[in-house]
Amino acid sequence: MLEFLTTVLLMILGGVLIAQKIDRKARRFERNVKRAFAPPKRQSAPRRTAPTAPKQKPVPSAPFNAEKSQPAEPHTEISGPAYIVDGDTIKIKKTQIRLFGIDAPELNHPHGKKAKWELVGLCKGQTIRAVITDEDDHGRTVAKCYLPDGRDLSAEMVKAGLAIDWPKFSGGQYRPLEVENARKKMWLADARQKGRIHVWEQYEERKKARKEGASGTSN
Repeated sequence: MLEFLTTVLLMILGGVLIAQKIDRKARRFERNVKRAFAPPKRQSAPRRTAPTAPKQKPVPSAPFNAEKSQPAEPHTEISGPAYIVDGDTIKIKKTQIRLFGIDAPELNHPHGKKAKWELVGLCKGQTIRAVITDEDDHGRTVAKCYLPDGRDLSAEMVKAGLAIDWPKFSGGQYRPLEVENARKKMWLADARQKGRIHVWEQYEERKKARKEGASGTSN
């Protein structure tokens, strides 16, 4: 009887083991089938990283070279006391400045010295503000120049009857300020504006002849 029971138990245990083994094989088969028929996975694109710039070594500053150095760009404004050159030219901080838009007599022309002293009187003891506009054919800086109270030096010289408007450069800005007969009075300046250089030449020749005649008489 005992042997019979033992045999039955062994058969039952064997059946259980066989069933477990079959179950494991079935699960493995199912996984393999799923893997075989599963859609392929999308591969994510690799992240792009910005290239890092190579580190630059600091460049040592070069020593100052006076021969290769150049002056800095001029400022748009210059301010300071003015030295008077003639009736339409001044100097501020060693910069020669032509008054904008007007023409005054040369020092050796009629009314030239009077024009200079008129400008001296306007600028004496004043800080002049020059707003740079251009550079003329002679390399002079052209600027609108103002007194501390805001008056325009070009306008003041025209109103004083010792300069005339130069429309080519001013656009006629100062023409309404000209005194009566100003162009007859400053006929050499008027001739220059109109391109009549021969008038200047004739004047210089007559002046030179008078000097030579005077020196011959004194001898």
